[in-house]
Amino acid sequence: MSIARFWRETPRRYNLGGSKCTNCNTVYFPPRSVCPECTHHRQSIEKMVPFQLSGEGEVLSYTVVHEPAEGFEMLVPYVLALVRTTEGPVLTGQVVDIEPEGIRIGLKVRATFRKLREEGKAGVIHYGYKFAPAEEADTTPVARSPAEPAPEPREPTRARA
Repeated sequence: MSIARFWRETPRRYNLGGSKCTNCNTVYFPPRSVCPECTHHRQSIEKMVPFQLSGEGEVLSYTVVHEPAEGFEMLVPYVLALVRTTEGPVLTGQVVDIEPEGIRIGLKVRATFRKLREEGKAGVIHYGYKFAPAEEADTTPVARSPAEPAPEPREPTRARA
């Protein structure tokens, strides 16, 4: 990503700045200028307002990455999760401050801002959001006996962009 684009995206990277349709109250991240939820999209024109997400949510799904993308080799294994925020939007992010064995669907998390990457040896440091277990969350791995079946999968939900 170019430095110019990275700086243009600073409000949502650092502040989780989204948008909200005042017509139907749907919240979006990243921000949108038109609401696809309104029956006739024209209803939302000029009714989208900036909205600050709290950063709190819960893990909907996750994977443990063992074969990292370029630049993330030092982090493996790491957890990448889909997090439904309390306001509704689903965000993708790394879950930090927890061992991969402690992650589970339903884990309460909170956005935290951390270093994402660095461009070259003397380059620009890019920061952004990751997720960490909420203070009150129990991060003890859930032990299951081999005979115990895995939890039933949840019905898929439609993610809002």
